[in-house]
Amino acid sequence: MQTKLNIAPIEGSFSLKEHIYEVLKSAIAGMNIYDEDADLRLDERQLSEQLGISRTPIREALARLEQEGLVTVIPRRGVYITKKTKDEILEMITVWAALEGMAARLITETASDERIASLRELFTTFENGQVQAHIDEYSDRNIDFHQAILEMSGCALLTQIAESLFLHMRGIRARTIGEKDRAKRSIIDHLHIIEALEKRDADLAERLVREHTLNLAAHVEKHVTYL
Repeated sequence: MQTKLNIAPIEGSFSLKEHIYEVLKSAIAGMNIYDEDADLRLDERQLSEQLGISRTPIREALARLEQEGLVTVIPRRGVYITKKTKDEILEMITVWAALEGMAARLITETASDERIASLRELFTTFENGQVQAHIDEYSDRNIDFHQAILEMSGCALLTQIAESLFLHMRGIRARTIGEKDRAKRSIIDHLHIIEALEKRDADLAERLVREHTLNLAAHVEKHVTYL
């Protein structure tokens, strides 16, 4: 997962205002802003050079991103991608646990056997204790799993609400997955969740998903000092 903005020059003569906003938002979404090496400063001059445009539409896009809480403008210092405090992250994890728990319940009611079985394919390369040896790859699969749970719920509004938390949830999951043997416990949790979904046990699936996410909150509360 990248720790710097990845932006390509803009081509064509279309309206810039909306496009610049989408380009910057997408670039921010592609970062892990909680990585210890993450470069959070957005330099207008550098962005202007990268995109091949003037600074005016960039300023307009940054102002919009600030209104949405994605960036923070600090007078006389510059513009920075916004990281959440520890208390804010804990609140987000709690909300995510509720959303994903309901998503699991909906999956047991509406998803096909084939869709549920596809969740197992995410972890076929991590058998025989290979999780820690391939931690970066597992981190990506871990995030894919949680996105799949939300998407398979079939509830567009639930997914939309979760999307507003995703940048921060993905970053925290990626940063913490290698800490305190969390990866090994994570894959065990995931397999138990899949088993509950396959059995169409809505109560168990919802509880397991919620507890799995709240375990992340407990880890952040006890061990994370870099927020």
